[in-house]
Amino acid sequence: MTTSNDLLIKQRSVIEFLAAEGCSVANIHARMKTVCGEMCFSDCAVRIWVRIFKGEDPRETILRDRKRSGRPLSASVTAHRKKVDCMITANRKSNKRKLSMQ
Repeated sequence: MTTSNDLLIKQRSVIEFLAAEGCSVANIHARMKTVCGEMCFSDCAVRIWVRIFKGEDPRETILRDRKRSGRPLSASVTAHRKKVDCMITANRKSNKRKLSMQ
């Protein structure tokens, strides 16, 4: 099964290849639309990626998305687990809302 991130990377790779061959943006988008259908990049997005891959854009040509700072995917810190376990054992009738307020 292909994830959406894999599909984006594949589409960027196709754009890079066809841009290196010298295909026009309209031709690249039309060819991708026939294969990808509704999941295809928009014409504007294809134009931006062609510009990046041809070196007309100062950004690096990286196919994968960069790691972003922000909220962590999980909060499985041992100290937090111990604190929650202590609160639950102190009051067995506690619920998520009460635990989040403490």
